[in-house]
Amino acid sequence: MDLQAILFDVNGTLIDIETEDESEETFSILGRFLIYQGIALAAHEIRGLYLDTMKRQRVASSESFPEFDATGIWREILDGQWMEKGCPIPGERREQLPLFLAELHRGIAMRRLVPYPDVAVVLEALKSRYSLAIVTDAQSAYARTELAAVGLLSYFDHVVVSGDKGYRKPDRRLFADALGRVHALPEQAIFVGNDMYRDVFGARELGMKTVFFPTEWGEKHHEGTEPDYVIHRFAQLLDAVEFLAAR
Repeated sequence: MDLQAILFDVNGTLIDIETEDESEETFSILGRFLIYQGIALAAHEIRGLYLDTMKRQRVASSESFPEFDATGIWREILDGQWMEKGCPIPGERREQLPLFLAELHRGIAMRRLVPYPDVAVVLEALKSRYSLAIVTDAQSAYARTELAAVGLLSYFDHVVVSGDKGYRKPDRRLFADALGRVHALPEQAIFVGNDMYRDVFGARELGMKTVFFPTEWGEKHHEGTEPDYVIHRFAQLLDAVEFLAAR
């Protein structure tokens, strides 16, 4: 194998993360901030607006694997509430608040954000030999920020985020986008992920070799799908890469 690049999933693969994005507590805190934007709603009302808007986004999408847009959700909620309440819609603030609320929502919801053991050491070893890139089902409002927060962003040449595209894995276009950015063919790349369907199946559909890292998150089985290598500790990725590169 003429290995040129290694692509990675993020959450559940590189980063051990836990969030409570849909909890009443999260929306209660967001509601306190919204009061100062002229919007007084109970936590369950904000939560309902958020989830309903997300659902409408996905239903309206023509994609097979639609992704939501967190910033767009908050923009729609703000505009709708300001119009309903007859509040003057602020110009510059209207442009800034949706992204800020997407970031604030994620920050309030965060319960754990740490890299898995040995991730940085392994990436350091691989970066000197291969192009490294990210393909993640996430939002641009926080995907790169979270990688930077745990000290991993600098290891990657490119980051492909599903929220920027409107579709999510296993859509092969996400993998193809990353491969194009690192100038590698599918047969010259390995994908590393923790979800048998979204990561392993998706990458194999494009012709990539795959390494499956089963953690507490992600689907462990998908009918007819087998990875090329399985690791149970991230440090084992170096052996996996050496094995696959020699094939």
